[in-house]
Amino acid sequence: MSADVHLARRPTPDTPSPPDGDGRAPWLLGPALIVVALAVLVVVGAWAVILTQPTTTLPGLGVTWQRSVDFGRDLLGVDSVGTPAYADRAAWGEVLPLAVDTVVMSVLAVGLAAVGALATIGYSSRLLTVGEFGTHPRLAWPLYLLSRSMHIVARSVPDVVWALLIVFLVRPGILAGALALALHDSGVLGRLGSDVVDNLDRGPLRNLRAAGAGRVAMVAYGVLPQALPRLVTFLLYRWEVIVRATVVVGFITTAGLGYQLRLDLAFRRWTDVALVLLVYVVLVWGVDALSSALRRLAR
Repeated sequence: MSADVHLARRPTPDTPSPPDGDGRAPWLLGPALIVVALAVLVVVGAWAVILTQPTTTLPGLGVTWQRSVDFGRDLLGVDSVGTPAYADRAAWGEVLPLAVDTVVMSVLAVGLAAVGALATIGYSSRLLTVGEFGTHPRLAWPLYLLSRSMHIVARSVPDVVWALLIVFLVRPGILAGALALALHDSGVLGRLGSDVVDNLDRGPLRNLRAAGAGRVAMVAYGVLPQALPRLVTFLLYRWEVIVRATVVVGFITTAGLGYQLRLDLAFRRWTDVALVLLVYVVLVWGVDALSSALRRLAR
């Protein structure tokens, strides 16, 4: 009887084993410490700024609230004479084509960034260049270092700075803004893509190499089937980021909603500013929704 009881209490393979120790998850300790450290740094940094900032330049809470109320009234056109821009059909007719230009700029930018990233991912990947499946023993390290350096430089320089440089070479407009955004994001996508390739399953690649496949065949039949869904997902995420950045880049390249927002702010046309911001928010929301749907299809 005792043996039967002992066997009945023996855990089966389907029965989850009890946690070690007191049941706490040890992997939560590291993230929790990081969160606490960041919170302490934020509090200490904010307190240091308050102590070092002259009190004469810090507006009081009442002054800040009053300024916010006044600015909100200006945006809504409460005290303005005439119809606010967001209630004027003619104003909508002027802003909507600029929204189309903004979308065109973002699509062109993400397309150029994808081309630049895909052209260099194979050489910036350690796995395919200097790693196990490298096929250029003499040129491996120069190609790897060159492509990695290109990605670092491209993503280190902000897209706004790229725009400031490009307007001296290319005529201001949609193309200049797209090039600036594409240069920055090609570095981001190149780094993300090379990390995706480096973390692929080596099994299919080893089988292809054992069968005598060359580099092109390994990339076509071993790398792309595994990496393409994640690359498309990253590309759609970056499209969302690019759409948000088009307004700032448009300030410089005089294209899209950004340039119109710059003009309205300069001339203090507050209801026009409200209209541009409204169209911009709707545009970003629509791109986010479309990107989410496309990501579900990519998976």
